[in-house]
Amino acid sequence: MRGPAPAAVAAVAVGGALGCVLRAVVGETVPAGPADFPWAVFAINLVGAAALAALPVLGVVRRSSVLAAGLGPGLLGGFTTLSAVSDQTRALLAADQTVTAAAYVGGSLAVGLIAVHVVSSVLDGQQDEEGDE
Repeated sequence: MRGPAPAAVAAVAVGGALGCVLRAVVGETVPAGPADFPWAVFAINLVGAAALAALPVLGVVRRSSVLAAGLGPGLLGGFTTLSAVSDQTRALLAADQTVTAAAYVGGSLAVGLIAVHVVSSVLDGQQDEEGDE
C-alpha cells in the first residue's frame, strides 16, 4: 500500500498553514463578542465552500494533483473551520443565545450547501458551453 506523494503532503502543509493564517487575519479583522453572531467565521466558511466547489473545474487543478492537494485540503481546509463553529456555538449557548446559536449552525450549513450548488451549477453550465464550441 502506497501513501500520498511527499510533494502532495508538503503542498497540504504549506497550503494549510497559509489558510490558517488567512483565517486568523479575517477573524481578528471582524471580531465578535461571546453573544454576537460570528460573522467572520460564517463568511469564511461560505467563501471556502464556494471555492472548494470551484476547484474541480479549474484546468490547472485538474492537471496537478499536488496543486489540488495544496489548494483543497491545504489552503481551503486550513481556511475553513468546523471547530470554530462548534466553539462559537458553545459560547452562544453559554450566553443564553439559543436562537442565535441555532441560526448560526443551521445558517452555516444552509449557505454552504447553497454556495456549493450555485457555484457548481454555474461552472458546470460554463463547461457545457465551452464543450459546445
